[in-house]
Amino acid sequence: MSILKGVGVALVTPFNEDLSVDYDSMTKLVDYNIANGTNYLVVLGTTAEAATLSAEDKKQVTEHIVKINNGRVPLVLGIGGNNTLEVKKQIEETDLSAFEAVLSVSPYYNKPNQEGLYQHYKILAGTGKKIIIYNVPSRTGQNIEPSTTLRLAKDFPNLYMIKEAAPNILQYFDILRQKPEGFNLVSGDDEYTLPVTLAGGNGVISVIGQGYPKEFSTMVQLAFDGKVKEAYEIHNKLVEITRLIFAEGNPAGIKTVLAEKGIIKNYLRLPLVAASAGLQERIKQEMAKI
Repeated sequence: MSILKGVGVALVTPFNEDLSVDYDSMTKLVDYNIANGTNYLVVLGTTAEAATLSAEDKKQVTEHIVKINNGRVPLVLGIGGNNTLEVKKQIEETDLSAFEAVLSVSPYYNKPNQEGLYQHYKILAGTGKKIIIYNVPSRTGQNIEPSTTLRLAKDFPNLYMIKEAAPNILQYFDILRQKPEGFNLVSGDDEYTLPVTLAGGNGVISVIGQGYPKEFSTMVQLAFDGKVKEAYEIHNKLVEITRLIFAEGNPAGIKTVLAEKGIIKNYLRLPLVAASAGLQERIKQEMAKI
């Protein structure tokens, strides 16, 4: 069984007003999540605005989180891209000793067919590292079909998990029903977390979870314990805020939540901008209800 079970959070990268990385806020964010029950942390995912971080930023952010975490919870590192051989090289050249696994998004923009997606992950599996497949068609423009995921899962044991964020929940259920022993699925969609966990998923890699780690990790634990009614009470309490934080794209919404809680400052790097005044107001109103 994977130790990546429960709630993992895709950490944001806090910035200062001059858009330099705000390491003090990053320390607060990591400590806040670990103290409130987050099970593992995902470093340099999409939510971290990794596309706008320089190589030096990425190195320093990674080292800082490893140091602050100090072995308290498992860590996952995002390494993905649309140049297969470059991604393979990055995985091979990165010191992964502090990380449980690599989260690798499927190639975006080029739109490979299913065979291309299979061959991409086959090459990454050849590194021998533990790799989590990440399917997020809304961002990559291409869906990894369940048949491709299952083929990869059967052929390469070190491709041992998928973060599934397809818009069709039936796709999650198809994988869960047919997956080989030892292959795990986590929800990559916050709103699907509870039904997917109840159906046999391993929990979630979450965005909203870093704003409400106690509530979210409690909900997922209740699901593991089969306490469906109590889990749905928490789910229903958080549905509205979960939808609001994605209304103008990620991570503008979650940064509003975290800034309102006094954990980070509300700055993003272009081409992303902070949530509109109207959305920030709606988020604050919903937070007051929670």
